[in-house]
Amino acid sequence: MIILVTGAAGLLGGEIAATLTARGHGVLGLVHKSRDVRHGAGERADTIEWKSAAPDGGEIALVAGDVAHPKLGLDPDRYEALAGEVDMIVHCAAITTFDDSPENYEAINLGGTQEMLDLAKRAGAGFLQVSTAYVCGERDGPIAEDESSPPTSFANPYEQSKFEAELLVRMAMSKGLPAAIARPSVIVGREADGAIAAFDAIYAAFRLLAEGRLATIPAKAEASIDFVPIDHVVNGIVTIAERMEEAVGHSFHLTSSAPMPVPDFFDLIGSYDRFSKPVLIAPEDFDPSSLSPFEARLHQRIAVLYQSYFCRNPLFQNHNVRNLIGSGGPAADRDMMKRQIDFAIRAGYLRRDSKAA
Repeated sequence: MIILVTGAAGLLGGEIAATLTARGHGVLGLVHKSRDVRHGAGERADTIEWKSAAPDGGEIALVAGDVAHPKLGLDPDRYEALAGEVDMIVHCAAITTFDDSPENYEAINLGGTQEMLDLAKRAGAGFLQVSTAYVCGERDGPIAEDESSPPTSFANPYEQSKFEAELLVRMAMSKGLPAAIARPSVIVGREADGAIAAFDAIYAAFRLLAEGRLATIPAKAEASIDFVPIDHVVNGIVTIAERMEEAVGHSFHLTSSAPMPVPDFFDLIGSYDRFSKPVLIAPEDFDPSSLSPFEARLHQRIAVLYQSYFCRNPLFQNHNVRNLIGSGGPAADRDMMKRQIDFAIRAGYLRRDSKAA
């Protein structure tokens, strides 16, 4: 197939583009500011410029465009040429930070999704929306894959914007667009060795915790974090795209088979001599005024963005994934997460020296 991947220069988009080409597909990689398509431990994929003709199988042809602009900011002839080539769209492009402006979430996460749905309709192409498992909001307990009712509350505007983008996809499905939704949880490096092309999002929290700059964390002892290796997520997304006739109309939790209890995660960090062990404190007992001015500022600016993830226990069901792919994700256990930390140390993202040094 000829598959258009939006956000191809992003962490997930780069891995998807590389995997699709390895399976023989031609990829049209929509890029905006960055043109580097990376995968693995940061290896750069070979790319060519799109010249209004379909790429060959195994090629990645870059298309410069912006999902926040009508018709991606392309002139009419190029837009029509693009629509004439595409068999499938994998829509990854999104703002994934938790503290952006409402206007940017509206323009990119919602407006961008609508633009890509319009292109899919024009092209007669299938459509795979890359969402997040945390569209469940601040719910605990079992979360079904095809659940689409709004939660009582969201932890941040990113989650809400992705839920609202899913509504746009479901509306397009109801009008006959062959589409599906992929919902990854908290993405970390490869299962086998922790390799990842860029340290993003949750890794910033890893570093602050490990370095002891955030020493006291409001968290619940019964909470868990659903860490999932990027290779499981990518294999799931590529398989869904390849088997859209079976996937159409469904959502897929690309998550772990068992999330990691928050106390176990903190214990793992503390097991390294070079790191500090975060202190878990019940949210109702947490007093920001007891912190040093420096740590209080970090809590106010950064930790508050992730605090909800240390306080909930959603249990993502994955019946659709198992039926389509044959298995769910690996357990987010101590061994798997240790490989993530070890890779971050080898890569220099987390410090190599001991605390005493």
